Amino acid sequence: MTLENDNALRELILKAALLNALQHSGKAQAGALMGRVIGERQDLKTKAKELAGLIGKIVNEINSLSVEEQKRRVEEKWPEALKKEKTEEKDKQLPALPNVDKYKQVVTRFSPNPDCVLHLGSARAIILSHEYARLYKGKFILRFEDTDPKVKKPVLEFYNRIREDLDWLGCKADEEYIQSDRLPIYYKYAEQLLREGNAYVCTCPPEHFREKSLAKEPCDCRKQSAEENIKRWQRMLDGGYGEGEAVVRIKTDIEHPNPAVRDWPALRIIDPEKYPHPRVGSKYRVWPLYNIAAGVDDYLLGVTHIIRGKEHLTNQVRQEYMYKHLGWKYPETIHYGRLKITGAFLSKSKIVQGIREGVYTGWDDPRLATFAALRKRGITPEAVKKMIIDVGPKTADVTLSWENLYAYNRKILDPESARYFFVSEPTKLKVKAVPKVFTAKLPLHPEKPEMGFREYNVTPEAEAAVFWIAKRDADAAEPGKMLRFMELFNVKIESLCADFVEAMFASEAYEDARKAKAKLIHWILEGTEVPCRVVMPDASVNDGVAESACKKLKPDDVIQFERFGFVRVDENDAELTVYYAHK
Repeated sequence: MTLENDNALRELILKAALLNALQHSGKAQAGALMGRVIGERQDLKTKAKELAGLIGKIVNEINSLSVEEQKRRVEEKWPEALKKEKTEEKDKQLPALPNVDKYKQVVTRFSPNPDCVLHLGSARAIILSHEYARLYKGKFILRFEDTDPKVKKPVLEFYNRIREDLDWLGCKADEEYIQSDRLPIYYKYAEQLLREGNAYVCTCPPEHFREKSLAKEPCDCRKQSAEENIKRWQRMLDGGYGEGEAVVRIKTDIEHPNPAVRDWPALRIIDPEKYPHPRVGSKYRVWPLYNIAAGVDDYLLGVTHIIRGKEHLTNQVRQEYMYKHLGWKYPETIHYGRLKITGAFLSKSKIVQGIREGVYTGWDDPRLATFAALRKRGITPEAVKKMIIDVGPKTADVTLSWENLYAYNRKILDPESARYFFVSEPTKLKVKAVPKVFTAKLPLHPEKPEMGFREYNVTPEAEAAVFWIAKRDADAAEPGKMLRFMELFNVKIESLCADFVEAMFASEAYEDARKAKAKLIHWILEGTEVPCRVVMPDASVNDGVAESACKKLKPDDVIQFERFGFVRVDENDAELTVYYAHK
């Protein structure tokens, strides 16, 4: 049966197109529907070309209708969908991958250098590659690119830390490869390229080669025979050349307009005694550079779609020469624009240097944008993933801020996080003439009574009760003005000192506070407080007290301190230590 005759499919596309049209002033976007349809009908991923034609046809039909007619049809057939569209923010869908019908299985990869922990700068490559693999029921590969034991030297602890970061993001790999285990494979293809005259061993001084290349002239080594190149290659392997004395170059167009493409270097010598590799020690002296290792692996591992930043466009041009020499077809590529996050510190070398010099307390220092730091602060992986998917793989450069990430995180935390009181820089406030025992019943969530309550009995002694309030509230208090203690009673300020406030009980009714336009403040009854340290994003510490109900909190609980912000519990022993996420 052709897709044209699949009535259930036509109905699915029709519904999606109508809803999409209503989101875009009556003009449905065909490109936005492909991923959505395949997400519901995985059997169509091998028929993307035919599906695209059918979607285009239905979109044209829908776009010829007036907005009123589009709305009428939805109300007639899918009224619940229209209601949902109005009341819920729709998740953005990733655009369809190109040419998926040409492959039996979509395969993507994420290829970090294990020389540091992962941070927000890696999120786009990870999440897009993983989500596309899942969208098409394909395979997501983790490949450690650890073939530079000198300049970008890998560190053993980071292999596991990277695995843990991927697990935290919900992007666990289906397969894993480590390039330092695969050097014989790269040697095999280097030798093939040399034997077939598509590569050569260059012993020219780097500055001499550079001069020739910029002049669009071949160096003297380019014209030597395959036999001579194999001899030189063997000499590289046997230690006949020292570090920097020989390099294997892939032949390209010596007059290519981009000098960086001209006869690019593929393998070089690194002194194995001076720069041993943390995994394989001094076993190898000839190490592949990025383009041969990544290019060979992408082909051999069956990668169908490479999703990476547009700074790799030149690398694609380089690798395509090698692929042509080897008779291979280059994978599909999606090059997205730069993603800048203002205020986020994303330099791996500076992070490592800061850790080494003691500037940062660890990889999870709250001043960093590492995934470890985000976890510590209570940023959810779902928020990171949602932000990246919404940005998508667009080619234009994008600038985001911490506030963008916080907005996503807030939507996730707000419906589920229990509320508690934390008093920063606590100041005593004495309330006189308290007429009776009051019981404050404080909801753990204002919209979810099923989550329960915290209860505190305020029992006056000599008709007085003493509370802790935040210094900022004490500083803002004015004699003669009223304050409302949340879920308790109203007080009238009598006098202010540097570290003490006196007030008189005013009334119990909230209506009185509303009429007086009284400020609503949180509070903690003296004697029920728990010492609390809040570690802020700049690593400063905000000392204060939390309410006694916080004693039951466990590490990794994320809560909201009312009128303060969301925090993640780190330790809860004699003192409660939390890390601040955001307001």
